[in-house]
Amino acid sequence: MAPITSAFDPKDVTVIFVLGGPGAGKGTQCENIKRDYDFVHLSAGDLLREEQKREGSQYGELIQNYIREGLIVPMEVTIALLENAMKEAIAAGKKARFLIDGFPRKMDQAEKFEEAVVECKFVLYFNCTEETLKQRLLKRAETSGRVDDNEESILKRFRVFKDTSKPVIDAFAAKNKVREINAEQSIEAVYNDVKKIFDDLFQMHTYHYFTLLDPY
Repeated sequence: MAPITSAFDPKDVTVIFVLGGPGAGKGTQCENIKRDYDFVHLSAGDLLREEQKREGSQYGELIQNYIREGLIVPMEVTIALLENAMKEAIAAGKKARFLIDGFPRKMDQAEKFEEAVVECKFVLYFNCTEETLKQRLLKRAETSGRVDDNEESILKRFRVFKDTSKPVIDAFAAKNKVREINAEQSIEAVYNDVKKIFDDLFQMHTYHYFTLLDPY
């Protein structure tokens, strides 16, 4: 039996997992990174919501039921949507740099993605207290129209994050592959911390590039 090979080589494709509790500001900060560092921002949640609305989707009803209950959609669905979105972005001529926002939410998702798609560079973790997250989400609920922006669903999402996503963060931290950000701060202060991480990342890439050109 032939060995399973991933869809992309990590030397060619950069993936950063972006994790944090619901309302931690992941989407806002990803848009800043996308603008300043030429990344493609893929929100696992947005891809799932778009898929559930797509006419003729075989996954639509299933996705809607899982999201309403604050549960995790089967990983095969999410990984397939992410891989397809990455291939479309590369085919469209965009740089092969991806922020994957809100994924993985379980360790088996992380392992399956890295096996089938590509190994991640690191996890960018926005750490924030549940009380702050709840206030932000309830404020967002006034205008978002999202079915999961209500107090009952919010509390379910907190439990799911604590039980499933936090162990993912801990596992990557054990491999020194987590960059943690204090997300209690203002949007500007959070992004200042984010920029330090990405400036270091690209300085490192530049160093390796010139070292390969002239190792002496």
